[in-house]
Amino acid sequence: MQFDDDANLDTSEVKDVRGSRVPGGRATIGGGIIGVIALVLGLLFGVGPDQLGLSSGGDEPAATASSVAQVQQSCRTGADANTREDCRIVAVVNSVQDYWRSEYTRRGGRYGAAPTVMFSGRVGTACGQASSAVGPFYCPGDRQVYLDLGFFEELRTTFGSTGGPFAQAYVVAHEYGHHVQNLMGTLARAQDGRTGADSNAVRVELQADCYAGVWARHATTTPDEKTGRPLLTRLTEEDIRDGLDAAAAVGDDRIQERFQGRVTPESWTHGSAAQRQQWFRQGYRTGDMAQCNTFR
Repeated sequence: MQFDDDANLDTSEVKDVRGSRVPGGRATIGGGIIGVIALVLGLLFGVGPDQLGLSSGGDEPAATASSVAQVQQSCRTGADANTREDCRIVAVVNSVQDYWRSEYTRRGGRYGAAPTVMFSGRVGTACGQASSAVGPFYCPGDRQVYLDLGFFEELRTTFGSTGGPFAQAYVVAHEYGHHVQNLMGTLARAQDGRTGADSNAVRVELQADCYAGVWARHATTTPDEKTGRPLLTRLTEEDIRDGLDAAAAVGDDRIQERFQGRVTPESWTHGSAAQRQQWFRQGYRTGDMAQCNTFR
């Protein structure tokens, strides 16, 4: 996975609040074993904590920006994205949104951009207050993606993913799949309270996987608005395998087997490892969001 060294990164699409103090209250869930339990319950790659029963029960103030604002200072070019993890996330966010912006324009619509908030420990959102244990999530209340970079180490060490840069890109692209669903009005289908292999919750997650695959198919041909050249210049089959491996690692069946020793499909919220891989492949193979109808 390689970015154009000479590309200029748009850090306005990422809010870096790592190291900031979250005003008011205490985190609803903590780290350690409580965090692991939260992950086992299927909170990975989801939507806001209010929909997961993790909200602190009221509007919480957002974290204030760090005085360091690391990405704004350090992430300026594609060369930075090729050498720093946080800058890589900035570049992936830029690439994903470049694609969806162009796709909406092609379809005669207008894409509403969504920033990614990089935080550490805990963060206040329009969906309530959450800790890193929730994993990456999208909050429809403020149309922002939330990400603690420490999750990527958890993905490798706790969930057995091979890791790699594109595994990280898959996570980010999946969350932006939820943003697209929110813009289209389909995200709300996951809020009917049902779980299980055929539930709307699972179908929403699998569609977000498919949308991540659609972006991946077009990532190396989508021009950056400023340079006219693709921001992502190389994506290999090994990269795609890393993405598929990450998708499988967070399948409900894999997580349940690893942490509770048995698989209970009636409680699934995100889909099996095989389903998650299948729908990412569907998006990557077709490159067409119309082929991501998981509700049929």
